[in-house]
Amino acid sequence: MLSIKNIHANIGDKEILKGINLEVKAGEVHAIMGPNGSGKTTLSSVIAGRDTFEVTEGTISLNGEAIDDLAPEERAHKGIFMSFQYPIAIPGVTVTNFIKSAINAKRKAQGLDDMPAGEMLKMIREKADLLGMDRSFLSRSLNDGFSGGEKKRNEIFQMAMLEPSLAILDETDSGLDIDALKTVANGVNKLRNKDNAVIVITHYQRLLEYIVPDYVHVLSDGKIIKTGGKELALELEAKGYEWIK
Repeated sequence: MLSIKNIHANIGDKEILKGINLEVKAGEVHAIMGPNGSGKTTLSSVIAGRDTFEVTEGTISLNGEAIDDLAPEERAHKGIFMSFQYPIAIPGVTVTNFIKSAINAKRKAQGLDDMPAGEMLKMIREKADLLGMDRSFLSRSLNDGFSGGEKKRNEIFQMAMLEPSLAILDETDSGLDIDALKTVANGVNKLRNKDNAVIVITHYQRLLEYIVPDYVHVLSDGKIIKTGGKELALELEAKGYEWIK
């Protein structure tokens, strides 16, 4: 599904990624861990196509198609979804209206007509129920006055509605208490299937107790220095990162 080959990326004159290679297949969950400044968020941003970073070498392909020259919105239309560590608030735009616009923009890019209103409403209700969301939540302004847990749940709802091929969760566990963490993880697990894949970027093993990865990769100084199974996350929790270097 996702193939990253020898990716190097800079911000300004500073090289952040120094030759990343990663293969993610449909149905898999990959966790990326590492100390602050190792390049985790840069990697997620480069996959999503943010122009803050300059890719100087290497290629990225999704489902066999090169996406290196595609803008972020084009990559989203191809099936890449990224949740943010700090989602922005948009006062005056309801959760429902935001997701309607996002879905219809994706459909337009695919040459399809807008989703009929009745079909859209049915889908919104089904996904809200799947995630255990109070429907009154859908009429609130996007992330405006939301708690940390509500913001993250809202992003999982967007993921449910957009049905991406690849979901990148960038420190989704940041600032969440244990109940909110379980709620978010439960939503992600309900959306996992054999046709999609998830990349979880996190500092801590606790999230991986609920979203169990097939592979754990340790990123340090812009390179993947170790890959293992879910047990690697437990070792990192116990020993830190220094023992790998």
